[in-house]
Parts: sequence; C-alpha cells; structure tokens
Amino acid sequence: MAGSPKVTVAVTVVLAAVIIQANCSSFGPRRIRNAKVLGFDWKNCGQPEAPAVLKTLTLSPDPINIPGSLSAAASGSTLVELAAPLSLNVTLEKKVAGFWVKVPCLEELGSCHYKDACDILNQLIPPGQDCPEPLHTYGLPCHCPFKAGSYSLPQSEFYLPYMDLPYWLTNGDYRVQGDLGGGGKELGCLKLSLSIHSD
Repeated sequence: MAGSPKVTVAVTVVLAAVIIQANCSSFGPRRIRNAKVLGFDWKNCGQPEAPAVLKTLTLSPDPINIPGSLSAAASGSTLVELAAPLSLNVTLEKKVAGFWVKVPCLEELGSCHYKDACDILNQLIPPGQDCPEPLHTYGLPCHCPFKAGSYSLPQSEFYLPYMDLPYWLTNGDYRVQGDLGGGGKELGCLKLSLSIHSD
C-alpha cells in the first residue's frame, strides 16, 4: 500500500503551514518552548459518494508534547487518481468566549483556499527528491498524482521540534476542516479538532 493520499496531502499541508508560520513576522511569531496538543479527534465530512476517505488515524501520546515524540498510523483509500490541480479549502475556527470564530486567511495561514495542494507538496519536497521518512521506507508517495487504491502508514515514530507559531495559535480550542477538490468535484473532506496549550 502506498499512505493515504489524503493523509499525505493533509500532513504535508500542515507541515507547510508550520514553515509559513516560522517566516511570518507580521503575525508576531514566538518560539514555543513547551506546548501540548490535547483531545485530537477527526472525522470524514465528505458526501457519501466522495472518492477519497480516511479510514483510520491514530496519534499518541495524548497529550502530544512539542517538542517531543509522536507515534502515528493511518489508512485510507481513493477511488480515483488524485492529480494536479487539487484545490484545498481550509476553514480554521478558534473558540473565543464560548463561540467558534472563523480565523481569516492571512499570508496563506488560517481559513485559506489553496489552488493546488500538489504545488505545496512540490515546494516542500522538490520533485526528484526522495520522500522523507517514514514514507520512503514504506514506499509511500509524497507527490501528485496519487493513484487510485488503498494506502496505509504503519505505526511510525516522528519527532516534533521546537517551532515558531503566531501569537493567536498558541493557546485555545481549534477545529479545522479541509475540503479537497478536483475537476469541479469534491474529492474528500476531513474535520479535525484539538486544543493547544503552550508556555
């Protein structure tokens, strides 16, 4: 099997966001010495006929410490090839005084529309370069196109380094929805929820 294409795209976009955050001085980024991610949860939110679905996703420990080690496993499938351009609409909300407030898109971070998630993958991992571990070990793709089929990432260990985050993303409850599309059709949808507590 070759990692859920949806998982690969989602994880890579999150990594891209971290890189963007580290370079956006207008957000007032600050170095996070210690942070905890608690209560991580997910669910598919696409239409019943959406071809790309995440079947399993497990992260541990809970809470996840940053910096620290993360163990992750995932599986999913797609009934169609996922090829460029793959549009990605991200909606990020933060709970403020008991209400969910949509975070606007500022310098490519927040509730943003990305014209082609494949371009983001190419910026992170230039074409021709080997996929990073553990994708390389398991023969999982990290560039478009992702062939139709089932994909799986066995339980794998990752290290989460220190990182710079914008001031508004350092504490609170968040929920994120990512809608993947191509050829004018919805290909898949994923909702995530989590809390961030940092020093």
